[in-house]
Amino acid sequence: MAQLWGGRFTKETDQLVYNFNASITFDKRFYKQDIKGSLAHVAMLAKQGILTEEEKEQITDGLNGILEDVESGKLEISDKYEDIHSFVEATLIDRIGDPGKKLHTGRSRNDQVALDMKLFTRDEIHEIDAQVKELLEVILHVMEENVETYMPGFTHLQKAQPITLAHHMGAYFEMFRRDHERLQDIAKRMNTCPLGSGALAGTTYPLDREYTAELLGFDGPTLNSMDGVSDRDYLLELLSALSIIMMHLSRFCEEVIIWNSNEYQFVEIDDAYSTGSSIMPQKKNPDIAELVRGKTGRVYGALNALLTTMKGIPLAYNKDMQEDKEWAFDAMDTAKGCITLFAGMLKTMQFNKDRMEESAKHGFTNATDAADYLVNHGVPFRDAHGIVGKLVLTCIEKKIPLDALPLEEYKKISPVFEEDIYEAIDLETCVNKRITIGAPGKDAMEKSIAAYKKYMAE
Repeated sequence: MAQLWGGRFTKETDQLVYNFNASITFDKRFYKQDIKGSLAHVAMLAKQGILTEEEKEQITDGLNGILEDVESGKLEISDKYEDIHSFVEATLIDRIGDPGKKLHTGRSRNDQVALDMKLFTRDEIHEIDAQVKELLEVILHVMEENVETYMPGFTHLQKAQPITLAHHMGAYFEMFRRDHERLQDIAKRMNTCPLGSGALAGTTYPLDREYTAELLGFDGPTLNSMDGVSDRDYLLELLSALSIIMMHLSRFCEEVIIWNSNEYQFVEIDDAYSTGSSIMPQKKNPDIAELVRGKTGRVYGALNALLTTMKGIPLAYNKDMQEDKEWAFDAMDTAKGCITLFAGMLKTMQFNKDRMEESAKHGFTNATDAADYLVNHGVPFRDAHGIVGKLVLTCIEKKIPLDALPLEEYKKISPVFEEDIYEAIDLETCVNKRITIGAPGKDAMEKSIAAYKKYMAE
């Protein structure tokens, strides 16, 4: 057992207790952040005259050597150490001797792990945000290519009104744009440095916390040392943001799964993002979409686990907070994998445009426009609603769309109808006369796309 504390104790920790208490199996993941924090801490200690320049150089060279050897595989992070901090410090002492024992001057593992987790989370936010931006680019490309791809819009999973694929995709652009902005907000709000908070009450050493914060890319130090070591709000915020991202992905996946079904056939998923059946040779399954939908619950679980862990913890640091890592790491990995795979699936997906348009026609999505036609010819809307309902019933009996019903059939139900009804219920007309901001009409959609392109460029 390699521990940094032992003077107070007269016998060894029970092995089961040690194993239960140790975190090296998962916190070794942020060895880079731990060494980065130590390098900044040492630079600050030397600046303040707490370490000599020679000691600073020895420790800095030693830490850089450890980082290089871990990265190259020359040095393995051993589970015989209690945590990543113990591993780095003990290895440093082994390599450079007594100067290494001064590494921990003016800090506690409490503010050290708080720093490591913040640095790691900040790095992850930047990586996840870059993936969200890539997904936005894919969605925007689909929009640009499909301003005139007509399809049914749905409410209650019932065909409602005609829209375009660009319009449908624009709804998801809005969702993921909000996700991007949430990530940006979290990165900004969390960017204060806890190093120098000590165990909970700061330290008697004359530390320059502003300097350390600057070296590590923070906006400044945390202003309360108790909160500095016990704050995990930023992690809860990230897990919440990831849960919302996964919810958006899951909704999108649900639609892809429906659109991929034999009944809809709106899309053809690329072979690279599909699987087959072990027994049914005709099957091509949307497994990636289903797995993303399924893994959403996994990320929700991480958020609920950390909320539950944090809810009863008194100030300041408590060992319960060690439980912040495994679930958070898993949620970050899960979200990153899902965003990347979904973006790849969407980028390679083929849209069956003719099938979408036919579905819109046979779903009577232009029925509201037929009612509007009557209203524009002086018929009260409530009466027009009933007339068009009878038209739809007639078309259902004949198994034809509204635009295939002969004019004499229209006139049997209402003499107001004339030849121009067919132009009024044409899908292109129905869509393009919807010109308000955010609507599916071509002019409105091109304005939205232009705004989105400007947003992405900025």
